[in-house]
Amino acid sequence: MADAQPVIFVGGLGRSGSTLLERLLGELPGVTPLGEVVHLWARGVGADEPCGCGQRFSQCPFWGKVGARAFGDWRRSRAAVERLRNRVDRTRRVPALAVGFVGREAELSEYVLAYSRVYAAAAEVADARAIVDSSKHASLAYCLTAIMDLRVVHVVRDPRAVAASWRSVVRRPEDGRPMTRWTPARTAVHWLAQNLAFEALRRKGVEVVRVRYEDLLDDPARTVRDLAARLGLDAGDLGFLGDREARLGVAHTVSGNPMRFAVGRIALRRRPAPLPPYQRWLVTALTLPLFLAYGYRPRRPATRGRR
Repeated sequence: MADAQPVIFVGGLGRSGSTLLERLLGELPGVTPLGEVVHLWARGVGADEPCGCGQRFSQCPFWGKVGARAFGDWRRSRAAVERLRNRVDRTRRVPALAVGFVGREAELSEYVLAYSRVYAAAAEVADARAIVDSSKHASLAYCLTAIMDLRVVHVVRDPRAVAASWRSVVRRPEDGRPMTRWTPARTAVHWLAQNLAFEALRRKGVEVVRVRYEDLLDDPARTVRDLAARLGLDAGDLGFLGDREARLGVAHTVSGNPMRFAVGRIALRRRPAPLPPYQRWLVTALTLPLFLAYGYRPRRPATRGRR
């Protein structure tokens, strides 16, 4: 089975706009979004959580066909993939991978092969020219790029806004339970670590295109058109995008934030969730090198930065 080309990996820290960007890319001609494939086996195959189409994973015709083409049956692959993930797809291995020390090559190859099969099968079922995986994790991006061709889109967002989002209560649409919450300090440390990892991936020669969430909201059509050009995608007429809204169709996405279920018109606007002043300054201080490099400023709205 041939790999789907291109495979586009959307990376960055959670709550930075990766799901929104994936959904917008998924409206381009010939592009199929898959959601967070890293969680497919645990949350889709194992927990039978709903697909973005609203049906349970086990009842979704799209994912049923993908599993049949890729593995014959999803459950045949679950135990092996989860075991391999615990062995090779770990954040602590990123520094070694960044300097070229791969290690555990046989296990890494087997792990990446499982993703490659999913991508290729999804492309066949959807008759897609490009596949989008919004798994986000830098460690997975390093695993995949060690073996296969991958185009990485690195999404960044003002860390103060990310911290505000992580401290707020967001409920899972699947069961109403609150999603994980982090303190601003913890968010700042993870924001810095994840973004540094993607910067190091670029320095290794991997094609990494940076997109700021704020730019996407301020000028969605221009941002999506520019990104499509960088990725070699056909942007079409972008008729689904307006100045402050987008029109989304049904997407077969596994895992991700509640936006993966959105269908129809959605608003594209900033939703302020302010932090107390001392927490804003703490987050700014902890993330300062990349905070400034990405065009953010302590006292005034973010300016447009380079992608």
